[in-house]
Amino acid sequence: MTDRLTLYPPIEPYETGMLDVGEGHILYWERCGTPGGKPAVFLHGGPGSGCSPKQRQQFDPAKYDVLLFDQRGCGRSTPFASLENNTTWDLVQDMERLREMAGIDKWMVFGGSWGSTLSLAYAQTHPTRVTELVLRGIFLFRQKEVDWLYEYGASELYPEGWEAFTGLVQEGERSGLVEAYHRRLTSGDPATRLAAAKAWSMWEGLTVTLLPDPVMLEEFTEDQHAIAVARIENHYMRNLGWLDDNQLIENAHKLKGIPGVIVQGRHDCCTPPSAAWDLKKAWPEVELQIVADGGHLFTEPGITDGLVRATDRFAT
Repeated sequence: MTDRLTLYPPIEPYETGMLDVGEGHILYWERCGTPGGKPAVFLHGGPGSGCSPKQRQQFDPAKYDVLLFDQRGCGRSTPFASLENNTTWDLVQDMERLREMAGIDKWMVFGGSWGSTLSLAYAQTHPTRVTELVLRGIFLFRQKEVDWLYEYGASELYPEGWEAFTGLVQEGERSGLVEAYHRRLTSGDPATRLAAAKAWSMWEGLTVTLLPDPVMLEEFTEDQHAIAVARIENHYMRNLGWLDDNQLIENAHKLKGIPGVIVQGRHDCCTPPSAAWDLKKAWPEVELQIVADGGHLFTEPGITDGLVRATDRFAT
């Protein structure tokens, strides 16, 4: 087996700013790498997690000019944790505003987890603006994928975490956990909102880790991070991403001619490989890499290797 590639060294943005996209939302954005290099846009997960410095390191800074941004309501974007005018299609429009602001004609679109959903929605809406797609941990927002996380599925793999997650909700409400959590995350009581946000984020943190990671769980459940992720993620889950149940599969024909790579962990409990397999069947041109010892996170060695190899390949 060849040596696995690792992330590029840390890099600081060469430019940052705030873009008013209307409807009360102002987005933080940054660009890193080499001005005039190959254009790319990075789409973070969650929804609601925001960007982190390590995510910049998936691209060769000598060859790429990467735009990263915090999606509506999260990270450094304002208003914080806002659910108003915050849908998949709002974010697709935001990407076009950012592309036009940056003076980019076409760009590579890179997204993992929820970022893969948004990447597909954008590419199917604006295929002529996409040069390549690099995707990780495919999530298609089908009802069965939401149910896997919040009804039955992941619960069987993390029974102790599931008991803690459901324990915040009265027994009579447990047949509809997404709605039950929505009521708490939008409660008028700050303590109720924070407790629900921490429980929601702890459950997600358990499902995304292949091996126990106390440091990551602590970051996931930090107050501000947990509030943004839980509120926005729950908002998207209860609305099924404003997508028809099989929309991203049925519209996969719109991706024809766009080179693509999917890096998918075999043991991804958050976004199981079945979604990636269904997408591969609907989009035969895409290269699907199932990492035998991989889970969900891009920082896992096998996942990192696949993603960096993909960006290196498309850089030329």
